[in-house]
Amino acid sequence: MDEPVAALPAAEYRDVWDRFYQEFSFQPSTSSFNWPAIKEPAASITWSLSTLPDEPDYERLDRLVEVVQQGLAACVGPQGTLLALDWQHTCYRFAPQEIGGPGQPAWPLSPYPDGDYFIYLSEDFRMGSFGHPWEESLCLFGEALLDAVSTEVDKILGQPIRKAGTAVNLT
Repeated sequence: MDEPVAALPAAEYRDVWDRFYQEFSFQPSTSSFNWPAIKEPAASITWSLSTLPDEPDYERLDRLVEVVQQGLAACVGPQGTLLALDWQHTCYRFAPQEIGGPGQPAWPLSPYPDGDYFIYLSEDFRMGSFGHPWEESLCLFGEALLDAVSTEVDKILGQPIRKAGTAVNLT
């Protein structure tokens, strides 16, 4: 990549979204009857984000963002790139090792879905995050990413609501 963050060209934008719709059976909806909006992979864990907006200082939200971003960067390695998808908006390819530090560009988007679906994906679509703004949930998927971050995300968000797309009994 010439730049650490680059907007996807129109043709690639369409190809990436077509592939995402197909591979994840993506069905966007504000109706709880249609949630989750994706077919969550076998290696996935989904947490509720509903407790985060209640914090005046956003300490846990900031920690969540940091943990997920560090995990994604570690999993793609020093030369890897990620896709950042913002439903019906500009999407990006970026080199996580070259952003987020002093004098570097910021990460595009966030794991926290601020008003729309925010998605991070590895180039092969095997690892990433899916933030659902209306369900107020975050699904992380891919064995390596889950191994890297799930314990810390549990500390930040509490018990997950789903594993491998199946509701977790919270009793």
